[in-house]
Formats: sequence, C-alpha cells, structure tokens
Amino acid sequence: MKTSSPVFPADHFTALADIARTLGHAHRLALLEHIAQEERSVEQLAQLSGVSVANASQHLQQLKRAGIVQTRRDGKRVLYSLGAGPLAPLLEALRGYLAYQHAEIREVALDSLSRRERLEGISIEELLLQMQSQSVVLLDVRPEDEFASGHLPGALNIPADALQQRLAELPKGKQVIAYCRGPYCVLSTDAINTLHAHGLPARRLRAGFDDWKAAGLSVE
Repeated sequence: MKTSSPVFPADHFTALADIARTLGHAHRLALLEHIAQEERSVEQLAQLSGVSVANASQHLQQLKRAGIVQTRRDGKRVLYSLGAGPLAPLLEALRGYLAYQHAEIREVALDSLSRRERLEGISIEELLLQMQSQSVVLLDVRPEDEFASGHLPGALNIPADALQQRLAELPKGKQVIAYCRGPYCVLSTDAINTLHAHGLPARRLRAGFDDWKAAGLSVE
C-alpha cells in the first residue's frame, strides 16, 4: 500500500534553514563541541577554540539567541551549556556524517590508486623477474591470427572477447599478466576488468607484443 508523503507547513524548511545557518560556522561548531563536554566560561571557550574572547562572545550570542546554548551566572562568571533539546545527538550525527565522508573519500582514493596501479600494469623489467620465478601466467588477449604470427614465450592465447567463457583454462594459483598490442591497446584493459570481476589476480603489461619484440626479447 502506497503511503502519502508527510505534508510540512510552509515555514518548516525556512526554520530548518535558519538552524543550519546558525550552526554553519566552524567557530560555532568548535565552541559547541567544547560546551557539550561541560559548561564553560567565554574565556575558557575562547582559549580552547583558538579565537579571541570578543569573537567567541559574538558567536556565543548568536547561538544563545537561537536557543542552542544557554547561560547561568556563577559569581562574576557566565557559564555556557547546551540548550534544551536533542543537541548532543545532533552534534554526534554531524560528527558521524563527517567520519562517513572521510571514510568514503579514503576508500575512493585507495581504490583509485589500486585501480590505476592495476590498469597501468607492470613494466617489461618487472615481468622478466616474475617470469624467472614462474609465479605468473602470460595471457595474450589478441586475436588468434596475431598470436600465431608471434607471441611472448609460454603465453596462453585467449582473445579478449572469449575470455568470459574460457576462464577455466587459466592455471590456478598464479597471477595473470595480460597483454595485447601495445600500451594503448584496450583489449588487455578489458581482460583485466573481466578477471578482477571474477576475483582473479591479474595485471596488464604496460608494453605490448610490439614493444617486447622491439626490445630484442625472444618471441615464439
């Protein structure tokens, strides 16, 4: 059963915007964080927040007018505390959302670095070292006729457009190094994406067969 959306009065979002504007200053949020820990004087809050007493006092007055903080007098001192209402959960929600955003940014950055490292692949020099340890399988993703005319020693040929159906032919327990014609050939990039989608460890050779051959390395 479809439920109807709540109907808000005309000034509902205006009131929300007013609250957001009051909170929308770094100094005020810093002052609120310190006030949420315990009630403090303007001098203490200014010192903790790294602002002048006059500046802190100005921001506190704006927060007080909005009911976000309240005061009480203790002798000659005026102490500030959070106002009535669920302000502590509001601050916690803001902190939580900031932490979430930072985590998302870190994840995107790490994924970007990892993805770039995977797609940019390895150099010929790195590949030669790995070939000595026999820890990798070379995957030539060019068409069969190009493979037949020459390929890297020991390479397995599975054209990129057939890779999805022939994954079982890849040796188990080895990292796949895919290559095609050269650094701008997209066949190896497509192959790497397919292999990663199936959870298989794979990287691409930055150079291709033409570069390998031009370097004077042996071919079959």
